[in-house]
Amino acid sequence: MTNRSYERSITLKKAVDLQVVGENILDVADFAIEKYEFEHDTTLSEELREAATEKIRDDLWDLVKDFRARRKRWLQMMFDTADKAVQKAVDAS
Repeated sequence: MTNRSYERSITLKKAVDLQVVGENILDVADFAIEKYEFEHDTTLSEELREAATEKIRDDLWDLVKDFRARRKRWLQMMFDTADKAVQKAVDAS
């Protein structure tokens, strides 16, 4: 049996491009504010628009952080499942 090193790292593609997410968050914020203004037949002041944009941005980034944590757990489950599959294949032979 050859002596191999399994200390190599594996590079997985990112599931989310955070640059795009950031741009989308600002688009979502603009849409949500315009929707609010339309539904309430009002125009928010620049100060209120900025405050709403900041709140939306913070809340949506919290969702992104949660998604990243769930992705990390999902990847761990994938590796655990792969390890078990290898063991089952070896045990079956």
